[in-house]
Amino acid sequence: MGVNSDAERLLQHGGNLAAARRLFPRAPEPWIDLSTGINARPYPVGEISAASWRRLPEENATSALEETAKRAYGAAKSACVVAAPGTQALIGLLPLLFPATRVGILDFTYGEHELCWTGAGAQVETVRDLDALAAFDHAVIVNPNNPDGRLHAPSALLGLAAKLAARSGRLIVDEAFADFLPQEASVAPILPPAGLIVLRSFGKAYGLAGLRLGFALAGAEDAARLRRALGPWPVSGAAIEIGLRALGDHLWLDKARAHAQHDAERLDQLLRAAGFAPAGGTPLFRWVGCGDAHAAFRKLAEAGVLARAFKSEPQALRFGVPADEAVWEELARRLETIRL
Repeated sequence: MGVNSDAERLLQHGGNLAAARRLFPRAPEPWIDLSTGINARPYPVGEISAASWRRLPEENATSALEETAKRAYGAAKSACVVAAPGTQALIGLLPLLFPATRVGILDFTYGEHELCWTGAGAQVETVRDLDALAAFDHAVIVNPNNPDGRLHAPSALLGLAAKLAARSGRLIVDEAFADFLPQEASVAPILPPAGLIVLRSFGKAYGLAGLRLGFALAGAEDAARLRRALGPWPVSGAAIEIGLRALGDHLWLDKARAHAQHDAERLDQLLRAAGFAPAGGTPLFRWVGCGDAHAAFRKLAEAGVLARAFKSEPQALRFGVPADEAVWEELARRLETIRL
């Protein structure tokens, strides 16, 4: 893909259409952006009260949002939930609040975890073996893993958390893509054992990433530390209103989960017909194998299709799910032109 700032941006994060347009100026418009794992069928926000924009959020409103999130995630009553302006803010805070010398991260995964811990001065090592994480000060697991969807059982994570807690360590489990999985796949219901912090994203499953809302679930002491660091009014009044509405709408979530699963299977079929090899993922993104992922990425981009490539995984790409039937049809047409 070449070495320049725009190419590097496309390897770091999805959703950077401006960089893609600069790199591939002859690509057809409009672009089909499949580089993120955000639900293409967003929650219907509805009307937002004028007061949510005019007044600072009341403390009891934030508390109500956190209690609603606790119920939505199936967490125990003794667990504490902390609202934040997106899980990325929490990922950046954790290294500052829980400093460590050595941090282990499981597998090739979401790169911001390593960047934030390294930026705080920690020595970070990526390992493939779950048991190897017990040797570090803190450990990070993205579950299901982004970008390939691999999943680890809560019982195994609970055992690891106990080993780390015995040495005052923390196990951080990033469940950004867990909303469309069965609740028993989450460690949230087994909180709060010592040393376990769970991150949940709101924007991905509900298709409202721009709202910037996320949650940390933890024991009382760790939650209090996070709450102090975030300060008063950690999320906006509009985020509270929308979060309360959406997290309490179980019928919508059930329907969205079914839609996402159907769309994921449909996308696998479409990609398979184009010469890719579907190899996993979640209902919100698909992980596919291909011989030369960076060459395939370029072919796709030249056709106006933005997928997600990775510097350290030269034989695989990640695809998000199209937004509507018109995009599905256009994607099928463009894939016909770049068969591998």
